[in-house]
Amino acid sequence: MIKPSKPGRANRIEEQIQRDLATMIPKELSDKRIGLVTITGVKITPDYVHATVYFTSIGSTPEASEEALNSASPILYPRIFKLLKIHTVPQLHFVYDKSVEDGFEMDQLIKQARAEDAEKIKE
Repeated sequence: MIKPSKPGRANRIEEQIQRDLATMIPKELSDKRIGLVTITGVKITPDYVHATVYFTSIGSTPEASEEALNSASPILYPRIFKLLKIHTVPQLHFVYDKSVEDGFEMDQLIKQARAEDAEKIKE
């Protein structure tokens, strides 16, 4: 049975993991496949066993970055363990965050629709 955690505890741990990884990845990892990474969010399971780490990257393909970060997870795990100082530290699973790209696409569609509306008004 999963023991319920205190309200807000999961959020605090997610935010701490996000901050720690954001500073740790550029300093600790030298894999060129990673590129310039931004950690956009972390979501942990209720039992604190797994953490999905959402990221974006520049200078590398999403697939290559995701593969490199997931292969570096065993290197990052002990460092996160030392920083968090909690009994159960979640295993890290990196997933490329497509929401930024989706937002950019949506912005482009809105601009296109506005331009089309402006053309219709001129006519």
